[in-house]
Amino acid sequence: MTEVLAVFRSRSQAIDCNARLRMAGVPVSLINTPSEANIGCGLSIKFTQNVFERARVIIRNANYSAFYGYFRMQTTYGRTIFGRIG
Repeated sequence: MTEVLAVFRSRSQAIDCNARLRMAGVPVSLINTPSEANIGCGLSIKFTQNVFERARVIIRNANYSAFYGYFRMQTTYGRTIFGRIG
């Protein structure tokens, strides 16, 4: 399964973005940022690949100053592959 993480450096902006995406009808989850992101302690928003473009537009329009980037998280046979999306 492939999921996308929107990673933030600010907990408050991640929480705000989570609420904004939910109000727009995008199914998301607020999670602790995985250590593989090498960004310290923060929160990330997890969503499926099929709503990525919709979420990307909403996040871009909100112009969050603490937004770090998008990461793809793919789990196959119990192993998680984590990488930044351009």
